[in-house]
Formats: sequence, structure tokens, C-alpha cells
Amino acid sequence: MPAKKTTPTTSAGPLATASADAIEIFADVLAQSEEEGLGDDFYSRLCEGITRCTAMRRLVIFRYDSARRRVHAAGSFGVDLSLFADDFFTAESAALAVRSLEEDRVLEISSDLDSQLPAEYVERLGARTVVCTPMAARGRWMGVILADRGGDEAALSDSEREVLWILGKMAALASMARTATRQHERAVQLEARIDLAREVHEGVVQRLFGVSLALSGDHPFDDETRKRCAEELQQALGELRAAMQRPLGRSAAATKTTLGEEVARLRHKHPDLGIEVDPPPAGAGRGKSGISVPAELEPLAQSVLAEAVRNAHKHAKPTRVGVRTELRDGTFVLEVTNNGVSGSAGIAGMGLRLAGFEALQAGGLLEFGAREDDRWQVRLVVPYGNGET
Repeated sequence: MPAKKTTPTTSAGPLATASADAIEIFADVLAQSEEEGLGDDFYSRLCEGITRCTAMRRLVIFRYDSARRRVHAAGSFGVDLSLFADDFFTAESAALAVRSLEEDRVLEISSDLDSQLPAEYVERLGARTVVCTPMAARGRWMGVILADRGGDEAALSDSEREVLWILGKMAALASMARTATRQHERAVQLEARIDLAREVHEGVVQRLFGVSLALSGDHPFDDETRKRCAEELQQALGELRAAMQRPLGRSAAATKTTLGEEVARLRHKHPDLGIEVDPPPAGAGRGKSGISVPAELEPLAQSVLAEAVRNAHKHAKPTRVGVRTELRDGTFVLEVTNNGVSGSAGIAGMGLRLAGFEALQAGGLLEFGAREDDRWQVRLVVPYGNGET
């Protein structure tokens, strides 16, 4: 059985003071994030706050992302967060993190780091002593906080352990609260879709049903009946048009990453697919690594890319997946093309069809289908900004 956490007890005052400091830091970080609209920067601010009451100087929070089903670096301090963009942190490669979560206590190691943490983490930080704090609450593992002192090899004090443990609990609770908020938002979206379906059924469908009954009769129509049918059809069209002005599908989830970073992550995750960035056409706008995406379209572009790669991996046998973007005349274009399509392999999964609704909601269009030379292409076209390039 996992060991239960035992809160240190002592007659001295430092532990009580440290606990109060931890609560104050968490409240301060949370308040700043809400007041300044920096919710996505919460975990990095928390890392910075930890340095104010402990000897930690470099910290990275690794958090489990249930939407993408992977662990990612959610925030850092004293370390460039982009160093951890690759998808290498897993439970299998991080024995220290698993043990910290199982025992629900702060662990500190200074030897044999390569067997306790992913080799990439140890190499990139050059860490000699690592402190691991669990982010767990109510039996749920939300992630861990990995930290070091930036060269100082002094052992952790009881008050530092207490502060780190409390902040780990608070970070886990904050993560759970955000998850609950997202679930509530999805429930609201689902309720809106149900209301839309009910409105179409009770209004448009019922009107059309009445007209169909009138038209199915054998007796000739008089002017009044013909006029009434025309009015009912116009009413049905008006109601249907109003209903279709509502969002037709899910919205792409907000993201802190870029399409270029997502291409790199997917290349690392699926080395067998041969994911590459194709050069943009002559005259098109070009960003880093040949990828250029308007900021407001990043969530949609990344959602379409993920579905296109997932579709290629599931329904074809590609050796190359090309990704290309284009910005021209106020229009953003994303093309994802893979080879290895033959016979029944050239089909679209449900994910692509749902992504099509996301594109419609943004005022764009998602096309997908087989092309010549056994290729399959997913093409997103959507307007952005004010039409200027």
C-alpha cells in the first residue's frame, strides 16, 4: 500500500510559518493570474512563488493533460519552458515521480538520476540534485513539481518540505477545479445543441410535416391553401436560417502552444510517419519553420492537424506526411497531405468530420479526400483578421 503522508509535528514555530507562507503565495499567484488575465501563466507564476519561500531556484511543473492524454510541462521558473516541448515525460521513464505520487511525499535524490528521471530531462538541466513534489488530491494524480537549487547541495529542511507538499496539494486542487470548469462548459455546449435540435424539430420539422400532408392530398388546391403552404415554407426557412446561425459544433480548445511546436511534437511521437514541413508557395507569408498561423486560429489549426495525423496513422500506411500553411488575402490555409493510401484505406474518421464543424463555426471550410498518386489531403481554409496580409 502507498505510504500515507504524515504532517510533521513540532513545538517550534517555523512549520506553522512556512505553511502560512505557502497559502499566502498560492493566494497571491491565483489573484494575480485572475486580475491580469494570465490564467494560462498560473503554473509558471506558482513556480516563481515557490522560490520566494524555499531554496529552490529552477522548477518545472509537469501536469497530465486529459484532453491530449499526455504529460506536458505546464509551467517553469529559471528554465526555458520550450526545452520540454517534446513528448518524453511518461510514468514509465519517471520512476521518481511515480514513487513521490504513490507515497504522497516530497522526495530528494542526488544519485542515479538517469534511472529515476527521463534522460532528456537530466541532460537538458544538468541537474545533480532533484526535488520531486507530488501534485495529488483525493486519490487523483495531477502531476509533479521537479526542482533543484541551481548548484546548492544543502538538504531540504522540514519547513521546506512542508511548503512544497502544501503547494503541491494546492496546485492539484487548482488543476482539478479547472478540469471541472471545462466539464461544465462542455455540458453547457451539449445542452445548447440539444436545445437547437429540439427547436428545429418542434418548429421547422413540424411546419414541413404539415405542408407535406397538405401536398399529399388528391383534391386540387385553392388560392388560400396554396398561399398558406407558401407562408409555412417561408416560416420554416426563416426558422432554419436562424437556427443555423448558432454554433454548429464544438469549439477548438484553447492552447498555449503553436502549430510549429505541435508539428515537432507529433514528429517526435510518430517518427514512422515522416512528418515534414512543406515550403509555402511563392509569395505566401512565412513564419518559423515554414509555419505561419494567425494567433486566433492556432487552436483550430492544431485541432485539424491532430485529426489529420491521427486519420493518416489509423487509415493509411504513410511514409511521409507533409504540412503546409499559407497566408494570403486575409485567408489562412492549412494543408496536411499523406501518402500510403490504397483501396479502403482512403477514408475519413469521425474526428475529421467533427473538425469540419469547428471550421464552419470559425467561418471556414474543411475539405478532405483522396488525391492522385495514392495521397490523402486535409485542407483547411478560413478567413482571419480584417482581410489584410
